[in-house]
Amino acid sequence: MATQKQAIKILMLPWLAHGHITPFFELAKRLAKHRTIFQIYVCSSLVNLQAIDPNLARTHSIELVELHLPSLPDLPPHMHTTKGIPLHLEPTLMKAFDMAAKDFELLLDRLEPDLLVSDLFQPWAVQAAAARNIPVVNFVVTGVAILTRLVHAFCNSGREFPFPEIDFSGHWSSKRGRKVSDEVGRDWALRVLKCLRMSSDVVLVNTSPEFEGKYIDFLASSLNKKILPIAPVVPQIKPNGKKPEILKWLDKKSPKSTVYVSFGSEYYLMNQDREELAHGLEQSHVNFIWVIRFPKGERLTIEEALPEGFMKRVGDKGLIMEGWAPQLEILNHSSIGAFVCHCGWNSVVESMVFGVPIVALPMQLDQPCHAKVANLAGVCVEAERDDEGNVKREGVAKAIKEVVSEESGEALRGKAREIGEALRKREEGIVDEVVREFCSLSQPKNDD
Repeated sequence: MATQKQAIKILMLPWLAHGHITPFFELAKRLAKHRTIFQIYVCSSLVNLQAIDPNLARTHSIELVELHLPSLPDLPPHMHTTKGIPLHLEPTLMKAFDMAAKDFELLLDRLEPDLLVSDLFQPWAVQAAAARNIPVVNFVVTGVAILTRLVHAFCNSGREFPFPEIDFSGHWSSKRGRKVSDEVGRDWALRVLKCLRMSSDVVLVNTSPEFEGKYIDFLASSLNKKILPIAPVVPQIKPNGKKPEILKWLDKKSPKSTVYVSFGSEYYLMNQDREELAHGLEQSHVNFIWVIRFPKGERLTIEEALPEGFMKRVGDKGLIMEGWAPQLEILNHSSIGAFVCHCGWNSVVESMVFGVPIVALPMQLDQPCHAKVANLAGVCVEAERDDEGNVKREGVAKAIKEVVSEESGEALRGKAREIGEALRKREEGIVDEVVREFCSLSQPKNDD
């Protein structure tokens, strides 16, 4: 274990998803500012590590450590990530992750970390650390409301679930989109519960009391652990002398007149949903920036992917970008009045940091729950759909108008600004609290 003269070595092990690795790496960057106290290691598959800027890692004295996953028949090394793989292969990816347990034990023996910061899907990592007397802190990178039903079933069996507003039994999301089998869902749930049960008495969560206060309190009392909300763990805007063309385009638009449309780095709209969204944007009569992504191997041009004549009809009101856009800079621009998104948790938090209300089009997994939480917090309007969950142009247009064009939008923007100001105000203080917790946990047990 660490002595007073040695930096405390922290090993971080996120799940193999970009949406998990990003907040882990951002937390690592914040902790690495205390470089006289901590030495940080971030561990993942090679393909995921290659997506991290090595210069950024070196600048923050963060060491990237490869976890060797086996190459399986359906899962070669370049697919050792959730990005771009179909949902039916995610159990195979989890299997490969599990098969890396031995390699992870070798890493523990080589690096001899004083603390492991772990995601919720790898109980074998928690067990391996515990066997070596290494304390483990779980880091929950999503909102915590989604965990309450699972924890309630485990810790409060027989009692009524206290949050019926986030009960999604019979919801359209069970009928469409990316779904996992009951068997896979139970396996993921057991992994989460095992990790929470075996880890230390402190759990980090990428959320805030202003947003999910009652759910944080529920988890703390049910698990008998300290739930430490540390949001916002999102990338920071890097100063750049050259203004991107997209920001110059936004400079020409009136304040709060434009919506930003993006569905994250790992979700792709189905053709029908994409067409309905396009018509909804057109019918809303607002300016928009729309980032469109296609699955690997799908060869479409932007013109082919959109309704015939769409680009000509919207003219300068719309800007389409393929693949990537500087999301943080866009959300921070005064012309942005709403964020049309899938409610992946990182997108929700980034939207709140910049005080931008959300038009929600959740698509899969935990996203409907996140959308509901944002709606209950007063910062989101969810677009209406049909009973099967299909996106409808009328619902999209109505929700956008409600947020951007109508008086109700001002209340949404006001609440989003309020939460954003609270998040920014508490950011430095919360890092200091994490530092204190990590220093306390990593002290030798026989210290006086």
